[in-house]
Amino acid sequence: MRGQRLRYSLALICLTLATVITFGVPLVGTAAIDHAIGTPAAAPSSPRLIAWLLQALGGADHLRTHLWLAPVAMVALALVAGVFSYVKGWLAALASEQIARQLKDDLYDHLNHLPATYHDQAGTGDLVQRCTSDVETTRQFLATQVMQIGNAAVLAAAALPLMLALDVPMTLVSFALVGPLIVYGYVFFRKIQHVFREVDEAEGALTAVIQENLTGIRVVRAFARQEFERNRLATPNALFRDRNIRMLRLMSWYWSISDFAALSQLGLALLVGAHWVAQGRLSIGLLYGFLAYLSLMLWPVREIGRILTDLGKTSVALSRIREILAVARERDPAPSFRLALLPERLRGTIAVRDLHFAHAGGAPTAEGAGALNGLSFDVAAGETLAILGPSGAGKSTLMHLLLRLYDYTEGSIRLDGHELSALPRSWVRGQIGVVMQEPFLFSKTLRENLRLGHNDAADPDIHDAARMAGIHETILTFEEGYATLVGERGLTLSGGQRQRLAIARAVLKRPPLLILDDALSAVDAANEAAILHALQQRRGSATTLVIAHRLATLAHADRILVLDHGRIIQSGTHAELAGQPGLYQRLWEIQTSIAAELNHDLKSA
Repeated sequence: MRGQRLRYSLALICLTLATVITFGVPLVGTAAIDHAIGTPAAAPSSPRLIAWLLQALGGADHLRTHLWLAPVAMVALALVAGVFSYVKGWLAALASEQIARQLKDDLYDHLNHLPATYHDQAGTGDLVQRCTSDVETTRQFLATQVMQIGNAAVLAAAALPLMLALDVPMTLVSFALVGPLIVYGYVFFRKIQHVFREVDEAEGALTAVIQENLTGIRVVRAFARQEFERNRLATPNALFRDRNIRMLRLMSWYWSISDFAALSQLGLALLVGAHWVAQGRLSIGLLYGFLAYLSLMLWPVREIGRILTDLGKTSVALSRIREILAVARERDPAPSFRLALLPERLRGTIAVRDLHFAHAGGAPTAEGAGALNGLSFDVAAGETLAILGPSGAGKSTLMHLLLRLYDYTEGSIRLDGHELSALPRSWVRGQIGVVMQEPFLFSKTLRENLRLGHNDAADPDIHDAARMAGIHETILTFEEGYATLVGERGLTLSGGQRQRLAIARAVLKRPPLLILDDALSAVDAANEAAILHALQQRRGSATTLVIAHRLATLAHADRILVLDHGRIIQSGTHAELAGQPGLYQRLWEIQTSIAAELNHDLKSA
């Protein structure tokens, strides 16, 4: 509620005024019944409040001859109370919407600064639900139930003194079951609060399955897995249904008992009041007033059940939101003033010494259990270094460490002599242009996707980068050109088009360090040759790390490293490694023989 206290305070003032004015309506009715319709003058035993109200209305005789004043006054009071009630709701809605917006902004920003290890383990569907459904639950509670709690408190604070001023014994009768009803509601919801969490968690699991299915809908259809996915959804769907039914069954018990208690309280007040009216101890007008006040009181008290229900859901929602906000952000050991001491642009030298790293669940050991085990090499500024190795050799892990998505715990990586772990993450990532193994495109235009790393890039620069990546001519064939909207995750484009766009996006950034992680795997041979030629033309302008499985992609590099089990097993130029027994030579012979056979078959056809 930070920043919205003024609005909530004004809403509470309006609520108080609306409640006090609403209490005036039964008072006017009581005065009219007892002193205008009944006896011609206020009785000596009439409460001072009734006597004062009669005087304000011109006296009993004037009210008797102008009976229309009573209903007009009651309607006027109700209208004024309605205006204050409207303003109260408007202010509370504004405040809750602003809080929800700020909460979403904070969550979104926090998620974007959490370590990669957190996102490796967190379910996307569950995170989406926490950022949407849980925030909406909180917003609804702040918009309505906070004011309902205030309404109940104001009613109790205003009604009790007023009713005591009218008749003490009748007040005690009217509140006989209210206290037990409140205690029952509090105890009940304390006991079943865990049920709300179970329902929320079941909904999160259901959302995660649906989100994963929709993300991979093409794979599901390609393998005709619709029936399997339907059965897969059935388990979390049934769990959510069962837990929800359990919650509704428990709530039905609460509403039944609270309704019985509320109606019993009303019946008790009516029976006792009627008995005292018959004995002449209580006037009909006062009985009407007490029944009216009791009706105003009972239903908000009964609604405490709904308030506690929503409070239970909101407390669970807030705890799930706090679980995200409690996770520490990526840490930058370097103080902020070091940014001023760093150069605007790296030269591009890299020095790696005895680098060890293990993903969560493993630990680097001398036996080589980690993803990287004692890696050491140097890269000169402007050099093109190719990295080759079987799957799981540590190629992509090395790229993730350079981007500071993960932090190494043993060894050293130095950029231009600066220890990587001591550099601010944002500055490091600003120096690197990267093409991931699975290039991701946002649901924006092609131009906006290309400008991701260079927001103010001019169109001529965009076109040059696209030409270098061999995608410019393809874009021009689209009806909207660079203004063409890309579908979700870029699925409206082919795999090769997505990769070429990702290459253009990285090149447009003009980084001193360029990393291509299997960036040409889906590109056809002709476009691959054109892109490699363009990269050779740029040689020296940026230090380039190329990770690939096709040796033709690596042959142009100044130097090639061959990794296996997180270690360098070979190093040299293409010519050196092709003539040297080892993994590189075997792969080169396999790939060239396959290419030769394919060419022979094509010529024969």
